[in-house]
Amino acid sequence: MHVLHDAPLAPLTTFRLGGPATRLVTATTDAEVIDVVREADDSGTPLLIIGGGSNLVIGDKGFDGTALRIATRGVELRGTALELAAGEVWTDAVARTVEAGLAGIECLAGIPGSAGATPIQNVGAYGQEVSSTITEVTAYDRRAGDTVTLTGEECAFSYRHSRFKADPERYVVLRVRFGLEDAGGLSAPVRYAETARVLGVEPGDRVPLADARETVLRLRAGKGMVLDPEDHDTWSAGSFFTNPILDEERFAAFRDRVREHLGADAVPPAYPAGEGLTKTSAAWLIDKAGFTKGYGTGPARISTKHTLALTNRGEATTEDLLALAREVVAGVQDVFGVTLVNEPVTVGVSL
Repeated sequence: MHVLHDAPLAPLTTFRLGGPATRLVTATTDAEVIDVVREADDSGTPLLIIGGGSNLVIGDKGFDGTALRIATRGVELRGTALELAAGEVWTDAVARTVEAGLAGIECLAGIPGSAGATPIQNVGAYGQEVSSTITEVTAYDRRAGDTVTLTGEECAFSYRHSRFKADPERYVVLRVRFGLEDAGGLSAPVRYAETARVLGVEPGDRVPLADARETVLRLRAGKGMVLDPEDHDTWSAGSFFTNPILDEERFAAFRDRVREHLGADAVPPAYPAGEGLTKTSAAWLIDKAGFTKGYGTGPARISTKHTLALTNRGEATTEDLLALAREVVAGVQDVFGVTLVNEPVTVGVSL
């Protein structure tokens, strides 16, 4: 266990933003993680959990408390069952499953962050979500003061949401278990239209696992969604806003606003999202509201590669980033009557 005082947190985030923590502890075992959490809870010290830092917006004043960086390691693969320690690097884990010929998370390649964060956000991209393969999550339950194991069903997964996200002060994820598929070296059925098009197959087809992973990595890199320290388009949290899900009444009102703003023949993106619900595209909303790629004149701007990513061009502060985010939210609301919701977790700040 490694302890620092008045420790910078910006280098631990993909935004490279945020002030220092009063105390930063790096834990490398589950026992150390639990000890730090218990110590903070017993003393009433505010606690911030940091994994890969790819989903965090930390205020410029920093964090007055203990920041716990989870750096545990451990990969166990038995047949089609995969267990990952929370601190394992997610992109490395995906690559390992592809090399082992197992399908189920290959289209989640290139997503920055740690394995322990994936169930919290129900991480998903290119037609896959971790909820479809997670079988169990072991976590420290701060309320009960004990370690618990939750089944995939008990995690209450939904779009970019889970039991852990709904009650963020209760659970600290320690280990995640996945049930993968041996499809003879082939991927899971390709669900995302863009991926299928680039691969030259029909949605629902399977392709060699390595082809699926490499295609997703190329697509993500083209949108600035694969970390590169030399590319400021990747100094971000990936998608900053979730795709709005609207009920029938709200979607009808939204469609009317689209036609009013873009013309009678304009049709917004629409995808089924459950009974009476429709999901639309946050990136489309942002672009059509006038916030195009590269928008902004300050040190925080929209990515030049993807309208859904807000980026630090190198000299930004967290307040610069939030000012841009608020401008985008207000603009989309004004034009389309839809309120965008931030995907990253905010610490000491809010939109």
